[in-house]
Amino acid sequence: MDDVKRIKIEAIHLDQDDPRKCTAKKLERAGLIRCRSRISSSPKKGILLNPLGGTVLSPSDKDLVIAGSLVALDCSWKRIVESVRIINKTTRLKSRALPVLLAGNPVSWGRRGRLSTVEALSATLFILGLKKEAAQILRPFKFGSQFMTLNMKPLEAYSECKTKEEVEDMQWNFFDPMPA
Repeated sequence: MDDVKRIKIEAIHLDQDDPRKCTAKKLERAGLIRCRSRISSSPKKGILLNPLGGTVLSPSDKDLVIAGSLVALDCSWKRIVESVRIINKTTRLKSRALPVLLAGNPVSWGRRGRLSTVEALSATLFILGLKKEAAQILRPFKFGSQFMTLNMKPLEAYSECKTKEEVEDMQWNFFDPMPA
């Protein structure tokens, strides 16, 4: 798993979920990421995975991660709006939302966009062309292969896009748009 360690991956861990189901903490115990409980101590350069962010992640964002960090927000889906509002005020990271994907984790299996922290990190790495690292970060989780099976076709397609606009359009080749 040394390949994953060459990319700086962190999570802002807000301690809002069941610690036994927390994928960020499990990744930290495995030495694959670093969790930070204080938002102010988060990296200054890179990408913040923000499910409410307006800009969709694309392969063109790879340089932001290589030059900075990949940071996930680990919080409860029930408190996502409040958590994102606080983080947006205190960080200079570039917010990116993932295109539509299905959760493979046991808590939200099959739900659109309700990814666990490890699923979001893996999907990001895959889309950025770091496919080996995307697979490696999922290894500690029984549901990791299920997540990849559910999403392999869209992930491959997203990783071949050049711009965020292409990714935004591509997701509707796999998923129906949500009603307004």
